[in-house]
Amino acid sequence: MIGLGAPLVVAELGWMAMGVVDTIMAGPLGAGAVGAGSLGHMLFYPVVTWGIGVLLGMDTLVAQSFGAKNLQDTRHTLVNGVWLALAASPVLALVVLSLVPVLSAIGTNPHVLALLGPYLKSLTPSVVPLLLFTAFRRYLQAINVVKPITFALVSANIVNFVGDWILMYGHWGAPAMGLEGSGWSTTLSRVYMAAVLLAAIIWHERKTGNLLFLISWRPDLERMRRLFTLGLPSAAQFGLEGAVFGLVSILAARLHEASLAAHGIAVQVIATTYMVPLGISSAAAVRVGHAVGRRDRQGALASGWAAIVLSCLFMSAAGIALWTVPRLIMRIFIDDVAVISTGVLLLRIAAFLELFDGLQTVATGALRGLGDTRTPMFAHFTGYWLVGLPVSYVLGFPFGWGVTGIWVGLTSALILIGAVLVVVWRYRSARLEL
Repeated sequence: MIGLGAPLVVAELGWMAMGVVDTIMAGPLGAGAVGAGSLGHMLFYPVVTWGIGVLLGMDTLVAQSFGAKNLQDTRHTLVNGVWLALAASPVLALVVLSLVPVLSAIGTNPHVLALLGPYLKSLTPSVVPLLLFTAFRRYLQAINVVKPITFALVSANIVNFVGDWILMYGHWGAPAMGLEGSGWSTTLSRVYMAAVLLAAIIWHERKTGNLLFLISWRPDLERMRRLFTLGLPSAAQFGLEGAVFGLVSILAARLHEASLAAHGIAVQVIATTYMVPLGISSAAAVRVGHAVGRRDRQGALASGWAAIVLSCLFMSAAGIALWTVPRLIMRIFIDDVAVISTGVLLLRIAAFLELFDGLQTVATGALRGLGDTRTPMFAHFTGYWLVGLPVSYVLGFPFGWGVTGIWVGLTSALILIGAVLVVVWRYRSARLEL
């Protein structure tokens, strides 16, 4: 599990680092730019994760085919994953572009909105390369080729940092575009990531007889339907989760800029720690899927529980760090006293959700390896929308707790979801028959 999971964890951290770098680079532009960038990030992803989630069905089909040594079928799934990514991209891009007038209508802070519109428009072209990258990545990691994924995501940070430096602040003769430049830099880095993984697939095929180019590339509607059926619950799960964070960010945007900026930074911090169990979760889906493909019940059990233990160890340590040194963590992002004071409170609340956030993520991956993508969807709907969101609103506004109340609601949701999904994994794995 460590052998497969470690490169994927590094890859996820590399993915998250791009958002962290964007937030840090926006810091000199003020709390409004930090808040608008974070809000744009949290609105963009709930939409795009519907496409990413649908492609997670590749984890199950490619991993199980690979475990059964049916390599031609793994390639067949890749081809149809690419078609699915191309079909979903324009729809999702249109939804992203429609968000700005919606935010204007509900009374978002005008200064934040003026920065947000150009940022989202510059970020929207990245939908196509992002979904293609996702399809390429799911295929490569499911056949145990993970080093190119790590390289692509880590090196993309260099592309993104240089792009931010040039486009945000007008170096090397470029116009100073501010937050909009950050969006264009992110788009360029995603084109780069997709190109790197495409090159990795072509290189891998050269060593295996170029079989990918000897099969039909026509869309197989039945395989696309299977991918969609498997991936849609994952898409709904990520969409529900992302939509909650987007919605609470919209609620936070009704407060003053310091609260929104603190909320955005706190989300960046917990999202960064979340990348570690997310990488382990991907490894769990692959390893459990391989075991199911070769009909190895004991291997599936060992893989799932090993992933859960690794996640518990890391996220417990992360929770301790958020409780003990929150001010130091906030100062990495910004030097605004009001933002730091609010952020310290949020990070200490977040310390209580870390363990359960890791549990729900890894249990979701292990269940996906079994082919169960519906249970996590129902758990996230219940936890976030029936518990977390109402608690966030009631504490944040009628009770007057502001952004602190919002975070208490999010924490209660994650504790419930994490506990439920571990119990479900225990039940499903104990009754697994192959």
